[in-house]
Formats: sequence, structure tokens, C-alpha cells
Amino acid sequence: MRAGVEDGGGSGPRRAGDVRAGARRVAGRAPHGPVSRARRAVLGVVAALVGVAVLSACGIRPTEVPTDFGAAPSRLPCTLDEGGPVPPASGELPVEIYLVCGPQLVEVDRTVRAVASQDTTGGRVRLAQRLLAELLVRPGAAERAAGFVSSVRGGTTVSGPRQGDPAGTLRLSVPPDDLGDFALAQIVCTLAQSAAATTDGEITLGGPATATHTYRCTPDMRKNPSAQLP
Repeated sequence: MRAGVEDGGGSGPRRAGDVRAGARRVAGRAPHGPVSRARRAVLGVVAALVGVAVLSACGIRPTEVPTDFGAAPSRLPCTLDEGGPVPPASGELPVEIYLVCGPQLVEVDRTVRAVASQDTTGGRVRLAQRLLAELLVRPGAAERAAGFVSSVRGGTTVSGPRQGDPAGTLRLSVPPDDLGDFALAQIVCTLAQSAAATTDGEITLGGPATATHTYRCTPDMRKNPSAQLP
């Protein structure tokens, strides 16, 4: 007698080895239908939980919204609540100076001792000296709380033009290129937007022994001094 199994389909006998091989193929085949979908759903939940755990261990909080990789917005208020403008005292002149707040320059109201004859060279130089002195003063408590600082170094002074300088030139005790972007932008905008400038919005500056250069205070310079200064 031949050891075999009839397949019942009339195709001839099948050996026991063939039956066992077929059984192995059936056992190794991935199941289909509801059971498979449920298994994939469970695996997906487990993978998500593992991902959250890894992020938490790394100190990273998961987010459900797209991440903006731009510069983080400043949380500094950069404004002063002073209850409206204060009239200047007798002999004082209202002026605006520019202080640093976060990555930008912001104008702040101040008063300085009035200058006679602002339309003369001597008057413009005296006004420039008083404005620069304000930039050297440490911001008050309210200004510091609002985020204002000054980058202008102590000991910086300003004087009038030398022979051969363009009209309206002001010379600093420090070469402009050595001041740093924010300090130079503060000086440029404070002087250029005042009566110390012969042309509105522009000021010509030089160092103690350097060539002069005309700077213009623009909205872009106030927003980003490092990118806009020449």
C-alpha cells in the first residue's frame, strides 16, 4: 500500500510531506479582515505613545500645530504708560531719543535744556551734545521694566566739524565703525531726527581722525540696525 492521502478532487494522491508544506504556508500567511485592521490600529496607538514618551524624556513638548521656525517674538512691551505727554518745564526742550528694546530701536520722550540759535553750527553742536548725554544716561526704572536699554558707551562725546568737513558734520570721540551696530544706530537716529541735523532724517558723522559718512535713519534701520547700517 502507498502511504498517501487522497485529495478528494480526483487529481491523484498527495504525499504527507506536501500536506505539511501546505499547512506551513497557510500558517505563515498574514491574516486579513477585521482582525488585521484591529491589530494595526493597536500597533499605531502603541507607536504614538512611545513617541510621546521619547519627546517628554528629551524635554520636548509635543505640538498639534505646525512649528514656526522663525525668530521668537519679543515678549518685551517696549512702551511706557505715562498717562499722556508732560509739558516741559520752563527752559526745557522736548526731544526724542532712540533706545534699544529687543532687536529694534524705539523712540522715547525726554526733555533737555533748551538751546538758543539751533539753526547755527554752534547751536546744533550743543543740541547734539545734550542728546548724546541723554543716550548715556541709564534708563529709569519704568524704562527698564518696559525693556529699554542703551548701547552707547560711557565717555562718548561729540563735537563740531573740522575745516574741510561737509556742512553739518558732527565728529564723535570714537570712530563710528567702532561703536557697534546698535550704539551707532541710536546716535544716528537720535541726531538725524532732531534739529541737530541740517537735513531731516540724515546726519554726517566722523570719528576723531576718520573720513566722514552720511547716515540716514530709516524705518528698516530702526527695525533691524545690524542689517541696515553700511
